[in-house]
Amino acid sequence: MQGSIGNVNEPEVPVHALRASHWRTAFWVVWAVELVLRIALAYGLAPFGDEAWYWQESRHPDWGYSDLPPGTAWLIRAGEVLFGHGTLGMRAPFLLLGALVPLLLRRTARRVFGDDAGWRAGLLALALPLLATLGLFALPDVPLTFASALALDAFERAARDKRWRDWLLLGLALALAWLCHYRAAMLLLTGLAFLTLTSRGRGLWREPGLWLALLLAAAGAVPMLLFNMEHGWVALGFQVLERNPWSFHADALVQPLEQALVCTPLFYLMLLWAGWMCLHRARAGAPYDLLAVCALTPIVSYLVLGCFADDTRFRVHWPLPGYLPLLVALPALLSSWTDRIRRLLCATTFAVLAIGSAAAFGYLALTASGGAAVLAGVKAFPEHFVGWREAASHTAALLRDPAHAGDVVVADNFMLAAEIDFAFDGERPLYTLDHPLNAKHGRAPQLALWQRDEAALNRLGRRDVLVLVEPSARRERERAAWLQSVCARVAELSPLAQLDLYDGRKRYRWYHAVSGTKPGAPALDCAAAMP
Repeated sequence: MQGSIGNVNEPEVPVHALRASHWRTAFWVVWAVELVLRIALAYGLAPFGDEAWYWQESRHPDWGYSDLPPGTAWLIRAGEVLFGHGTLGMRAPFLLLGALVPLLLRRTARRVFGDDAGWRAGLLALALPLLATLGLFALPDVPLTFASALALDAFERAARDKRWRDWLLLGLALALAWLCHYRAAMLLLTGLAFLTLTSRGRGLWREPGLWLALLLAAAGAVPMLLFNMEHGWVALGFQVLERNPWSFHADALVQPLEQALVCTPLFYLMLLWAGWMCLHRARAGAPYDLLAVCALTPIVSYLVLGCFADDTRFRVHWPLPGYLPLLVALPALLSSWTDRIRRLLCATTFAVLAIGSAAAFGYLALTASGGAAVLAGVKAFPEHFVGWREAASHTAALLRDPAHAGDVVVADNFMLAAEIDFAFDGERPLYTLDHPLNAKHGRAPQLALWQRDEAALNRLGRRDVLVLVEPSARRERERAAWLQSVCARVAELSPLAQLDLYDGRKRYRWYHAVSGTKPGAPALDCAAAMP
């Protein structure tokens, strides 16, 4: 009887508290599992070509580089100082920042919409493939995305509470963005849109804290401005002019289809619906006015700019900062979906989303475990992650031969040179021929500044060189011409070895040659000798 009375008097736990507890447990379990997977893959995957290049930049401290501000190189250098040379050491700071992004989104949603919505927003961030794998690679989009999430969180609090510490944090987030990528300009454009298009935003111009935030943001742009001023605005010129045709090209209209694939189709439609709902509720003020502007400004801007800007490089990650506010708002917006059909639609959407992230991890795990050979015959072959280690091992074996121990190592493109340099831990200088890829990716000016380009090679005088060529870095119809052009760049060229991997998807050729002398008429048909 006393036990019954005791049960009656026990305080009842609210249903919403139990539900939040379940979401919290699910979030931490998924967060921990994904972190372990990312760490394992970061250790096992060979460096992406651009990663190895950024690693080279980390070995040449400067205010900036011909392709990027200095932040990515600084992070890589910090990781290797703390954890030693290697893929895991290089990627460690990026793993940390990637793991923090869902926590930031959870905190924002929890503060604005409640505990339950916060944990669900965090889970959605963990399930989105672009965020689930964030931090795996040492790329500038990792700190840029982290800065975007931090700026959103700080701006929401600053616009509401107008505290100095929130404005300070906003300024630091924007400064970090400027240190990492020129696309930080989109964050400034987004903030300007909020400050001019919404009544709540227009009232913030009188806040001294806003001007502090803008001053700090400007300070983050100082290093890249110093580099550009010192080197004839080469980096800014590449980012704004050289890489963009600035003429309409209709092929960019497929961007929504690309985004639907990387976000999973149903969830992409749900994100667009969330953006429309935020815009519809923006007239009511906070928080939907800020979320709508911060989401739709980058999404729409990148869609429009994509029709006139760069159409040859990978860009599916560009709109990611615009999805962050929608992830914050989506759980609250879905709370009204209580009927059976809508709940079934939600369950299906989230199941497909989880499958999409699992597929992304599975693809990378297959690549890291040596199973890329099964993808050799498909378009999804991970060409930028494989072959480098075998090429480096073969190069090292040739250099151990006394006949080539003193050779100067020359790669035919910047990515291959960076990968070999990473494998050798920078123990010997590596030069690069004037490959079209160097100019396409804005790396040719940097190679010249480092005196590691073809001109610097020729200035060495007469030296024995080991030339490593990657024919598969060029399109099939361009390979023969490129191989023959190599014969015309150095003298006394003779074939040494060749390596074909993954049914010819990755091909490497080694030659011995002499630099510093005029090649004259090629004595060897490179394409015929080792096609």
